[in-house]
Amino acid sequence: MSSTSTATAEPPKAGQSSPVTRHRNTDRDRRAGGWRRRAPLLPALIFVIAVTQIPFLLTVFYSFQSWNLVRPGSQHFVGFQNYVDVFADSQFRGALFNTVLLTVVCVFVAMGIGLGLALLLDRKFLGRGVVRTLIITPFLILPAAGALIWKTTMFDPVYGLLNFVFGSNTDWLSEYPLASVMTQIVWQWTPFMMLLILAGLQSQSKEVLEAAQVDGAGPWRTFASITLPQLSRYLQLAALLGAIYIVNSFDAIFLMTQGGPGTASTNLPFYIYQRAFQGFDIGQSSAMGVVVVIMTLIVATFALRLMFRAFSVNEGVK
Repeated sequence: MSSTSTATAEPPKAGQSSPVTRHRNTDRDRRAGGWRRRAPLLPALIFVIAVTQIPFLLTVFYSFQSWNLVRPGSQHFVGFQNYVDVFADSQFRGALFNTVLLTVVCVFVAMGIGLGLALLLDRKFLGRGVVRTLIITPFLILPAAGALIWKTTMFDPVYGLLNFVFGSNTDWLSEYPLASVMTQIVWQWTPFMMLLILAGLQSQSKEVLEAAQVDGAGPWRTFASITLPQLSRYLQLAALLGAIYIVNSFDAIFLMTQGGPGTASTNLPFYIYQRAFQGFDIGQSSAMGVVVVIMTLIVATFALRLMFRAFSVNEGVK
């Protein structure tokens, strides 16, 4: 029978702690340091939860209730019936179509104009700083003020500048309501697109552009092969942020067309406002809000994955 020898750990010397104790103290110090770094952020976190998540949870709760404020005592649980009624509502589907159309058209038109302006402002010329400031100005104006400016000075059928230029008597807001709203939103958001794209243009390597010129590449070839791939991340970021903001457009529609004529220019935020504050239907308006939030999260998640994948590819990360 073979005997096995067991090694015994030496006891710690006087005044020294054991390795286990030192490891525990290190973990405790690390956790304490983490909480000290996070402590200044706790008030902001609590504020964000209070003003966003709690109201959203209440909205989800009300979406399962049948509750109209003009009928006191009518509140009762109806389950998913509000959601069924929302998708069966033809006006909701029309507002959804208007929202998608308005968002897509405004994002791509503003991005195209912003790209052209960024290419012009990337060149050196006398007064470039003044021109850049003037182009940024529409983005600095409050959306409500911008909507009123376009309604009273541009689209007015009697005193509007558009009728003065074209020599017509067109009532733009009545005959072309959604196109008029799109024009104002594009005017408002083009400077934002231009700033993002201009940042991308100014971050590209000048040595690469000079090498392309030495190799005989023309301006269009250089733009298509070098500049545009460099701008892909910035274009995706501009499209994502622009879509998130434009899909929630309310000021222009409320102040310029009131969703009309009829429902021709009604989008989802304005339709939810109508059902909640004009129709006093808390249950269905809450269900519409939840549906819009879920749709927005799905689209934003998909767009963010595409954008992160583009950043990873460009940085050489698999």
